[in-house]
Amino acid sequence: MIDPRLAPYGLTLLRVSLGVMFLAHAWLKFGVFTMPGFTAFLGQIGLPGFLAWPIMLAEALGGLALILGLYSRAVSLALLPVLLGALMVHAGNGWVFNAPNGGWEYPAFLALAALVQALAGDGALALRATPVPAMGGRDGLAATA
Repeated sequence: MIDPRLAPYGLTLLRVSLGVMFLAHAWLKFGVFTMPGFTAFLGQIGLPGFLAWPIMLAEALGGLALILGLYSRAVSLALLPVLLGALMVHAGNGWVFNAPNGGWEYPAFLALAALVQALAGDGALALRATPVPAMGGRDGLAATA
């Protein structure tokens, strides 16, 4: 059973945690690896280097949007390709993320967390909730969260 009094705050914790994680990874690419270094890494794994800036900006702007609660459900869905891309990059490295070059369980968990955020709602204290069309059900109530 979902506790309607506390669930919105749990979703807020999930939303803010995802946002902080995205900001941290954007900073890692920009400030630590540097954009030329990240561009070179993408080339080494067979991806076009021009994706470096869009990936980093998606993480930075998406992370900020999640923290602020700006259309969090939509942002979580929009960031899924970034997370699934990270999952593909780490898929061959094994399960544990401390394996050489990082394992795949962390990107997989983050992708599932983003999907849960998109399905469950924006949470409490969101500045702009994601519009969700009414879902026809037995009692005709719209989905809210």
